[in-house]
Amino acid sequence: MTALSPIRAIRTARGARPRKPYSAIPGESPGSPPWRALKSLLLLVCVLLVVLPFTAIVSTSIADSQQVTEAGGFVLWPHSPTFDSYTALLSGGLVSKAMTVSVGITAAGTAISLVSSVMLAYGLSRPGSFGHKPVLMLLLMSMLFVPGVIPTYLMVKQLGLINSYWSLILPTMINAFNVIVLRSFFVSIPAELIDAARIDGASEWAILTRIVLPLSKASVGVIGLFYAVTYWNAFFNALLFINDASKWPMQLVLRTYVVNNASLSGGQIDVAAGAPVPPAQSLQAAILVLSIVPIVLVYPLVQRHMNKGVMVGAVKG
Repeated sequence: MTALSPIRAIRTARGARPRKPYSAIPGESPGSPPWRALKSLLLLVCVLLVVLPFTAIVSTSIADSQQVTEAGGFVLWPHSPTFDSYTALLSGGLVSKAMTVSVGITAAGTAISLVSSVMLAYGLSRPGSFGHKPVLMLLLMSMLFVPGVIPTYLMVKQLGLINSYWSLILPTMINAFNVIVLRSFFVSIPAELIDAARIDGASEWAILTRIVLPLSKASVGVIGLFYAVTYWNAFFNALLFINDASKWPMQLVLRTYVVNNASLSGGQIDVAAGAPVPPAQSLQAAILVLSIVPIVLVYPLVQRHMNKGVMVGAVKG
């Protein structure tokens, strides 16, 4: 006979029946086979809702013209895979230029934004820094009062940045939320560690680069991912400030030729002489795949730091 726990023994001695485990299904315990089967079914449905659309997009992008025509636009599984759509898009046309622009803007913008945000957050995390409270208040107010589209456009125009790549970086260079998260993490670093470095003669730059940043890799990596995703997915600034189609980023091409269903002309794709032009559905699916693959590849590298970096910076401060 198995021994009862003290609380259960008291309840049994008093004649009270032990509580049954909670179950969303009347009469079933959470560990019963019907309950486990229901949970598995719900998880399977959620997975299919995510995987099937993505599979259909990838399959359509590599399907041949005949199968795309027979399927009516979307192919779930290609019989004869071909990469003609990707070859036509990445052979020097509009999409290949847009990919280069997006990669350059994302790399340069993320580096500039990350350096600026780290330096600003470190300055705001030091209580005795010059203009500490006014700058922090100004930063917090920028989260509440957004300037709007027209003032932003007039400012960019007055600076002479219309049709310039800098118009895609400077207006969104510093995000107030990201700076506050970094500042909260920097504040949580023990002050004794920084004071010991100052006693040893370390400058503020040495403290930042040799002590603060090595201890903040998780938060800095997550904020870098936030900036990279923002720059890669941004299309509205390009829609406002970029008039030359040769300077379009990838997301503006995606909006124009997939969302608005515009057709790619012969000068915007490169097809070999005598080769058939891939169907419009395959080209659109290929553009969509090219626009999401870089982020899908980068995200797993910093995903393990996501919860740690955000939660540590958000809870303390």
